[in-house]
Amino acid sequence: MKYILILIFLVLSAMASKIDSKKGVEIENYDITNISDEASKRSMQKWLNIDFGLRPHKANYFLPIGYRNGHYKSYVPTDKYKNTEAEIQVSLKLYLGTNLLGYNESYYLAYTHQAFWQTYAESSPFRETNYTPEAFVEFPIANGKTYFNMRSITLGIAHTSNGQGSNKGISYTNPINDPGNRSRNINLIYTELAFQYDTLLTELRLYTPLPGTTKDKDNPDIMNFLGYSSIKFNYFLGNHMFTLMARANFEKMYGAVEGTYSYPLIDNAYFYAKVFSGYGESLIDYNNYITKFSMGFSFSR
Repeated sequence: MKYILILIFLVLSAMASKIDSKKGVEIENYDITNISDEASKRSMQKWLNIDFGLRPHKANYFLPIGYRNGHYKSYVPTDKYKNTEAEIQVSLKLYLGTNLLGYNESYYLAYTHQAFWQTYAESSPFRETNYTPEAFVEFPIANGKTYFNMRSITLGIAHTSNGQGSNKGISYTNPINDPGNRSRNINLIYTELAFQYDTLLTELRLYTPLPGTTKDKDNPDIMNFLGYSSIKFNYFLGNHMFTLMARANFEKMYGAVEGTYSYPLIDNAYFYAKVFSGYGESLIDYNNYITKFSMGFSFSR
């Protein structure tokens, strides 16, 4: 049954990608040219255009095949995780407004949902799910002759959680039934500098825990593995897109690298492949070293 659901998802996604959001078949069934009330006309046009202000934030993808070297940690004896699983990411942002401070800056809210789905295990559980709401403001750099061709500066705040409640302090009659604390979360403030050189876009991000949250009992040492900075390169070569991300804590000598490749298949659907190696693939595995190759489809880059 799970494979049928995956197939249906892919077929529907491919069909949806063929519909231009401005000229889809839904619009052709309605005529609003003779509506006299302009406010009603604008509202209907926005509804017909499927325009709710949501835009892609990070890559949106479905990767039905993800193979890792080694095995995922099980927290209870009944967890029988496979080293092959699927991965889903939905990431959207909402534009709020511009130029409140007079610098042509833009304000956004965003949400990213990342799920690791054990489709090949019995009962197909979601092994881990991470939720990231965030808010940020982007300041454009109008002068193209800035140092290193800087294009924008972004300031933001983000919370990431795996949605698990803490079970600290709970006593179990049989210790084997104690799953350990699965709750993970982190609150970050960050700044990101964006640069452009021809078709190479570079994003340098500096981040630190929100003051007062550095000693969170769920994962007090998480910054040892995530570090305090990352750099990401986005390179376009014709229809091909390559990305390379690296982050590190040079004091503790922990970090991670991630590379992706995408190529358009139809309109808004892409072949998408990803390689990850290091710490922090997900919150539950922030201190576990994972090397993993995944492939599937993305619906934004």
